[in-house]
Amino acid sequence: MSYRLGPGSPPGVWVCSTDMLLSVPPNPGITWNGFRGARVIAFPGSTVYARSHGIYLTDSQGFVLDIYYQGTEAEIQQCARPDGQVPLVSGIAFFSVETAEHLLATHVSPPLDACTYMGLDSGARPVQLSLFFDILLCMARNVSREDFLVGRPPEMGQGDADVEGYLQGARAELWRELRGQLLTMAYVPDGSYSYMTNSASEFLHSLTFPEAPKAQVVHSQVEELQLLEAGSSVISCLLEGPVRLDPGSVLQHCHLQGPIHIGAGCFVSGLDMTQSKALHDLELHDLVLQGHDVRLHGTPGRAFTLVGRLDSWERQGTETYLNMSWSEFFQKTGIRNWDLWDPDTPPSDRCLLTARLFPVLHPSRALGPRDMLWMLDPQEDGGKALWAWRTSWRLSWEQLQPCLDRATTLASRQALFFRQALHKARHVLEAQQDLSLRPLIWAAVHDGCPGLLLATLDQVAAGTRDPGVAARALACVADVLGCWAKGRGGLRSGPAANPGWIRPFSYLECGDLPRGVEALAQERDKWLSRPALLVRAARHYEGAGQILVRQAVMSAQRFVSTEPVELPAPGQWVVAECPARVDFSGGWSDTPPLAYELGGAVLGLAVRVDGRRPIGAKARRISEPDLWLAVGPRQDEIAMKIVCRSLDDLQDYCQPHAPGALLKAAFICAGIVSIHSKLSLHEQLLHTFGGGFELHTWSELPHGSGLGTSSILAGTALAALQRAAGRMMGTEALIHAVLHLEQVLTTGGGWQDQVGGLMPGIKVGRSQAQLPLKVEVEEITVPEGFVQTLSDHLLLVYTGKTRLARNMLQDVLRSWYARLPAVVQNAHSLVQHTEKCAEAFRQGSLPLLGQCLTLYWEQKKLMAPGCEPLAVRRMMNILAPHVHGQSLAGAGGGGFLYLLTKEPRQKESLEALLAKTEGLGNYSIHLVEVDTQGLSLHLLGSETST
Repeated sequence: MSYRLGPGSPPGVWVCSTDMLLSVPPNPGITWNGFRGARVIAFPGSTVYARSHGIYLTDSQGFVLDIYYQGTEAEIQQCARPDGQVPLVSGIAFFSVETAEHLLATHVSPPLDACTYMGLDSGARPVQLSLFFDILLCMARNVSREDFLVGRPPEMGQGDADVEGYLQGARAELWRELRGQLLTMAYVPDGSYSYMTNSASEFLHSLTFPEAPKAQVVHSQVEELQLLEAGSSVISCLLEGPVRLDPGSVLQHCHLQGPIHIGAGCFVSGLDMTQSKALHDLELHDLVLQGHDVRLHGTPGRAFTLVGRLDSWERQGTETYLNMSWSEFFQKTGIRNWDLWDPDTPPSDRCLLTARLFPVLHPSRALGPRDMLWMLDPQEDGGKALWAWRTSWRLSWEQLQPCLDRATTLASRQALFFRQALHKARHVLEAQQDLSLRPLIWAAVHDGCPGLLLATLDQVAAGTRDPGVAARALACVADVLGCWAKGRGGLRSGPAANPGWIRPFSYLECGDLPRGVEALAQERDKWLSRPALLVRAARHYEGAGQILVRQAVMSAQRFVSTEPVELPAPGQWVVAECPARVDFSGGWSDTPPLAYELGGAVLGLAVRVDGRRPIGAKARRISEPDLWLAVGPRQDEIAMKIVCRSLDDLQDYCQPHAPGALLKAAFICAGIVSIHSKLSLHEQLLHTFGGGFELHTWSELPHGSGLGTSSILAGTALAALQRAAGRMMGTEALIHAVLHLEQVLTTGGGWQDQVGGLMPGIKVGRSQAQLPLKVEVEEITVPEGFVQTLSDHLLLVYTGKTRLARNMLQDVLRSWYARLPAVVQNAHSLVQHTEKCAEAFRQGSLPLLGQCLTLYWEQKKLMAPGCEPLAVRRMMNILAPHVHGQSLAGAGGGGFLYLLTKEPRQKESLEALLAKTEGLGNYSIHLVEVDTQGLSLHLLGSETST
């Protein structure tokens, strides 16, 4: 109603029957322009079906002329549309405010006041009216007052003259109040309608899809899906072991354990795992087997009913049971007529509805499905099954109805839903499937039972050997806690270092996953009392997950190796310089855990900005056994100095915002200093190197540029330190070393920045969906002269907006761990699009590259909603006519915007264009050229260079 039929409707009242199943296309084509009065919704049906149903007769403008029920052949043909279908009465009507007020006015007018409790409580005689054949029919244009007053709704059947007179008065009042209202029909040609009847065949038809290529499985967990034949359906079930289901059959609300074979044309509902054993030696065909919760004189119990698919529940229906005649049934089973009906029961009342077939209580044991299933194949058991059936208290279906315990049934179905959902959650996590558990999480929280889900997630996390599975399970726990807070309690993203969580975190850091998960759960129990605590606990679970991600990424360390070289002289500087990087496709796919769960592929360019290589580091040995650290915006300009004289001065190496944290982490990851050594800092430095080190780093780019500054800076620092310490590291080893350093630093991050800046030119970095995490780089060969062409058409625009990437990263990882379908699909598209972008570079086509950039920016926005500030969007709109494509660098949110211009060397032209627009802020435009050198390393005063 809200998303298919209702959109666009004016204020009013929708009336919906509950005795039908509707299928409505996403856009049913209903227009509401100029609507007045009432409107009915109709669906197509065959002329054969219309013989026992209601249909509308309309004119060419959609006004309803008449409503027929079980119409004549001529009336049905009169309603037929060009495609041979007729518009069926569907049970849905809409009343505008004006028409609804007219209808409401009748509730105080006799005899219509008897339709409400006000009239009944005043002693008025009850009156039965039909929505369609009383209230709506009087608005139909071809219906005259005389015909309307003498008619009667089909629900009433034949009655006495007194009833007719009373009904006539009610209809006269309806005519007076509603006749002037318009009645139109909205026809949904692509929809379908199925009336809920007592026919098992029709019911099965409505739940199965004969043309479907595979079985329909809804809210169910099935261990052996291949055993479900096409054209069958499983709804809210848990199927363990081999459970075979043939076409045209439906399982609903069952927990079955195989081996079981359900043949064609069956409906089985309400069986639990214990009761399913009764099906192990049987193969059912064309049968309806149901388990029911009953309450007999206040005592709860279970009863089972078994009927044939072709049996009729109508009193005047076909005289069959289990798809055979009563006489054949009596002869086969030994049951007699008097077992089912009292001797004084009239023959006309002896039908399936009144037959006392169904045991509800046995004097000495609990009942089960076998108390009915024996009738299918009576064995030579000396009549024991028949005797047990006869000695049970039995009821007919008619007698059983008032005894059904619907509250218990609903509760047991809810319990089964969560039981199968928990099995599914476990399977999805352990099999690493890209299915979202977010709907289950919301359902568990909404229904007040998150505890079972949390316990299951704990078991998965503690029981797996795969850090990726454990990290996702912990992220799901965080999602449960976040949903439990119901939008209150503050922001999900934030710090995760409360002292109460140190013990469980320490277990995880040591690799003791079971004890870590147990300790996390124990601490979690203290944080469930209010929303603020729930959100803070969720942050700490995400922090626990990041420990496991960090350990997974640390596997890249095995691809880090060094070779000894001549130790530079004390005081001799080793200088490392690097270009920045621009990402052209695939960003986010390199970010752990996507890099090793999905597999990453990123195309990047090494670039000089305004002719300069803006990132660098230099290191040298010094005589003092200390570490001298300096950070600045340029090689010859220092903004901050730090001197580390003890290991205590290095303890904040894992706090990214601490002064000099990256440089401290570089010393540790380079193996120059061991933070956990029993030796002091002075002793370590003097013993190995005879003195200390001085390390300077610089970046000419603004903070949050999006050009990969921090990762490339880490690479230059490591390269300079290793060479100053008498070791050389290859570029591919350095890429993995930066991954390791960023995990030690706890900033996380992927591998695309160091690949883009440390390796020269145009290349694609790739990582497989596996651990250990290994990055491989392919250089992209472009046509001769295209590198210069590309440089002439590339520009960088600094937007003046500082990018806040940390929260953006947390949001993306949260969406990935939740396996939101749009995010999963977009992540796959990012990887696939990288290969297409690489081909565009090989062809040397600027327009194709522009298309790649445009699509890439759309993918980034899908991955991280909110990464496009309003001011940046205004700037991009102004630049759009002049560029092939454009995108914010890196994660977006600010920093640099890079452009692929249609004309070469457009810096001055675009500066003039942007200068005419107010409100763009402190922007600047910069020249870009592709760097073909990558990382350069040289010793000052020496010719050595690599």
